[in-house]
Amino acid sequence: MDAGEVVGTRRDSVALPVPVLLVVAGFAAAVVAQGGYYLPGRVLSAVLVGVAVVLARPRPNLLMGLGGAFAAWALLRGVLEGDVLSGLPSVAAAGVFVGAAVVAAQADRDQREFLATVLTGVGALVGLTGWVAVVFRLPSWSTVAEGLLRAGSTLTYPNAAAAVMAATAVLSLVLRPTLFTAVTSFLLCAGIGATMSRAGVIALLAGLLALCASQGVVATLTAAVPPLLGAVVAVGALLPSMRVADEPEPLLAVAGLVAGALVAVGLPRLGRFAVPVVLLVLAGGGVAVFAFADRLATRVSFSSPDRTGATGAALDLVARTPLLGTGPGNGSFFFDRGNEGARVMRYVHNEYLQVLVELGVVGLLAALGVVAAVVVGLWRGRGTPLWAGATAAVVVVLVHSGFDFLWHLPAVLIVAGLCAGLGFPSTEDGMREGTAA
Repeated sequence: MDAGEVVGTRRDSVALPVPVLLVVAGFAAAVVAQGGYYLPGRVLSAVLVGVAVVLARPRPNLLMGLGGAFAAWALLRGVLEGDVLSGLPSVAAAGVFVGAAVVAAQADRDQREFLATVLTGVGALVGLTGWVAVVFRLPSWSTVAEGLLRAGSTLTYPNAAAAVMAATAVLSLVLRPTLFTAVTSFLLCAGIGATMSRAGVIALLAGLLALCASQGVVATLTAAVPPLLGAVVAVGALLPSMRVADEPEPLLAVAGLVAGALVAVGLPRLGRFAVPVVLLVLAGGGVAVFAFADRLATRVSFSSPDRTGATGAALDLVARTPLLGTGPGNGSFFFDRGNEGARVMRYVHNEYLQVLVELGVVGLLAALGVVAAVVVGLWRGRGTPLWAGATAAVVVVLVHSGFDFLWHLPAVLIVAGLCAGLGFPSTEDGMREGTAA
């Protein structure tokens, strides 16, 4: 099967290998535990992925070697600072990403399609719970920013939730068309809209461009237009509930969600009547954006004074210690906001720059080496089922990592690793031994 084709029918009964199930469990645990950002979730997800790697016994490869080099440098840099424990988060980050990738690479074609379906299902649940959090004002699953309630789901960080959903959304677009994939693709796109994440939208567009390059513009638009239009309907109905100062309108939001789902599911079946529906939805979306333009002004602007200030502070730190960096965990960024006084940010919201600040040029080269190894693996796996979607998902995370601190959340790293592994050439014949139903 060519990469540009939709993934076809799989076996009637598909069993995921135990190592893959453990990595999926690590992903689910991280999703539930605030993305795995805090110690308990980070440890649990790392242990589950670590056990999966031990059981899978992958052959040593370039990705593992470069991931190990990055982890070793983080540990050494911590030792040089007199705090070896400070390098452990970087070690865990590299471990869960590389571990997820090499375990997924051992699955066969049918197992990979099933795994992709599971990932998109989990991503859709993230989208749905985020939508619920906005409509019903659940503070633990949402975040208030510039007066807007933004969906965070169980990850509690809207931008991280958007990254997970954008990666799984482009993956869902290459799956065999079914009612389940149509609904999950719609929920993923609507969930991204509920987060109001600018970087999430940019990353999703980058993923769609990658799909266009790998499987063609027509095939990509055919798969992407229905869920995206459905999301326009759902998010348009959600807008009146998003401003904290206003009373939520759950009936309108629910009606919009149902109508959006009907558009996403029904549009491919309308044939020549689909064009008027598309024009009607786009016109309605334009009216909604115009009506709520004042509320959305901060979300459609590229201006972000805090991030600009943090970036300047980060570059100052790089200039002081370019080669070795400040040391893992030592990247705090102080800057002045004029009349608002001094500010400090823990993260620069650009993982490449964050690594450069804390681990220096050596660390950044090691991290880019891991990225290069992933690119090599994807290039070698081209033409296999799911390759186009897997590659697009990796592009999503790589692009979004330039705007947020995603590498500090195991949920994002594990889903990125699993998607990368889905696009690698298979290293085993499906890990037939030790599978679980």
